[in-house]
Amino acid sequence: MSEVQLTVADSAAMHRLGAALAQLCEAGDVVVLTGELGAGKTTLTRGFGEALDVRGTVASPTFVIARTHPALGDGPALIHVDAYRLSSALELDDLDLDLDTSITVIEWGAEMVSALTDSWLEVLIERPTGTPAAADELEQPRLVTVRAVGGRWQPAQLAGLSAAL
Repeated sequence: MSEVQLTVADSAAMHRLGAALAQLCEAGDVVVLTGELGAGKTTLTRGFGEALDVRGTVASPTFVIARTHPALGDGPALIHVDAYRLSSALELDDLDLDLDTSITVIEWGAEMVSALTDSWLEVLIERPTGTPAAADELEQPRLVTVRAVGGRWQPAQLAGLSAAL
């Protein structure tokens, strides 16, 4: 397992980090995002979707649980999942998502991802201690830890993420 820690200055940098992560991924890959409400998970996923050139606006899938954004070109689709209201990996599996031909980004999925795949990227987004949630909260710096679990990614790939910021 390899990991890199990054300081992400603001929402524009979080968006760029999402785009850089998308460049590392291919169909079948899974990325799990963990962080408090308002940490920047959906902003990161918007950058991801833009880099993949997918259809539709990437928005939080809280109420629909999962949203598929088909690719506008030849690349893979983006599946954006909010697993907050799911109680198990079985419920995630019951959504019958096409994980093999898409790149899947799962918010709040750390407890269930190992039932789906044996290799994934884990992204932990932390707000500075004592920083309250507010409308401009993403303009506060974040500490982001990107961890490769399983054998799919090489340490050098993660090390290059800092160049995107």
